[in-house]
Amino acid sequence: MDGMMKVAVMNGIGKIGFEEREIPKPAANEVLVKLEYVGICGSDLHYYESGAIGDYVVEPPFVLGHEPGGVVVEVGEDVKHLKAGDRVALEPGKTCGHCEFCREGKYNLCPDVVFFATPPVDGVFQEYVAHEAALCFKLPENVSTLEGALIEPLAVGFHAAIQGDAHLGQKAVVMGAGCIGLVSMMALKARGVSEVYVVDIMEKRLEKAMELGASGVLNGAKEDVLARVRELTNGKGTDLVIETAGTEITTRQAIHMAKKGSTIVLVGYSKSGEMTLPMSLCLDKELTFKTVFRYRHIYPMAIDAVASGKVNLKGIVTDIFSLDDAQKAMDYSVNNKADIVKAVIKIKKD
Repeated sequence: MDGMMKVAVMNGIGKIGFEEREIPKPAANEVLVKLEYVGICGSDLHYYESGAIGDYVVEPPFVLGHEPGGVVVEVGEDVKHLKAGDRVALEPGKTCGHCEFCREGKYNLCPDVVFFATPPVDGVFQEYVAHEAALCFKLPENVSTLEGALIEPLAVGFHAAIQGDAHLGQKAVVMGAGCIGLVSMMALKARGVSEVYVVDIMEKRLEKAMELGASGVLNGAKEDVLARVRELTNGKGTDLVIETAGTEITTRQAIHMAKKGSTIVLVGYSKSGEMTLPMSLCLDKELTFKTVFRYRHIYPMAIDAVASGKVNLKGIVTDIFSLDDAQKAMDYSVNNKADIVKAVIKIKKD
């Protein structure tokens, strides 16, 4: 497919502009996807605000966005399982396939992964992308490309739930009611966890958690979270905690509320990268800590969960912006974190 496409580029901290670039040509094992929706992730906002995450430093012009859904418009000569017109969710990380982690099936740990919107690799705030066909997952008729774009964060939630061995009969707490907290809560419910409570300090996010199926919510700014969890668990503590807020306060609370012998799954990144935690208590309780880095082998399961109605992905979306309003979308997302749960860039024109 010949022609030019519009691309939203980060030209500096807090600055979005536009470029015209050639529509990419798909390789033999790739498909060309006309993008329809791309979610705005917390990492996108962090790059936009500060220009770096750890050792990953933005060198403008840089394209943000790694949560895409769209429609296949062209297929490479070796692609057999997809055709033009198929709606797909795109898994954003291409791995080497040869390292010890890829060979063990833990491909999310591949040291040579090429991941959308992780410098120096451009993301997909643009109209088209050529992507490896094996990483493009066909969506059922009852799953929209908007939901397809949100399979990426949902995959993180399912990976967290799997890391914690979430199952029927448990009582679980999710610390944080942002996008990842909410998808983690929904993943826990989809895996049969009997009761899931969500903790946050932003009332709008807690309201969204209840709307999406939480068993109850706790506002850490207004009540004693630990006392409330003791009450909810008859003094035993919770069977599983998923920590998505990435703060020392919430991580310490997770340790205190966890039942002896239970599991805490750490998902949220702290701003400093370091915390001081009550490790003696962790030892006394013989807690198991699991951590999450992205996901692996999750997309088919996540898509099925949405298609079967076990997960209401559309429900997390609070704001939709056009590609033309990419600067507004980023600024609004940065300045209104208490009001936004999930913002999405709509690429397609109505």
